[in-house]
Amino acid sequence: GKHWTVNEVRALIRIWSDKNIQQQLEGTVRNKRIFEQVAARLQKFGIDRDWKQCRTKYKNLKHEYKSVKCAQDSGSTSKSMKFFNELDAILGHCTMEQASKSDN
Repeated sequence: GKHWTVNEVRALIRIWSDKNIQQQLEGTVRNKRIFEQVAARLQKFGIDRDWKQCRTKYKNLKHEYKSVKCAQDSGSTSKSMKFFNELDAILGHCTMEQASKSDN
């Protein structure tokens, strides 16, 4: 599909930062229904993306965020990404919990 614009990604992150959406995403792997909701909400912003595109973008952002975060945690400042702070606000708390769980 076509590349996501900065505005589209911002809109996706805004929807994703909704506590309700986050709780649904954290609690499930079969998340087609959630991404259908996300796509419907993007539509209201005039953004035409299907649930698959939303899910793929979500996964990619999450993956990129984690690799930047890990690099930072290991003292490297060379890695960075657009939207890091926005994603950190959403994901920072849950990745910390998961990190401490895997330490034990």
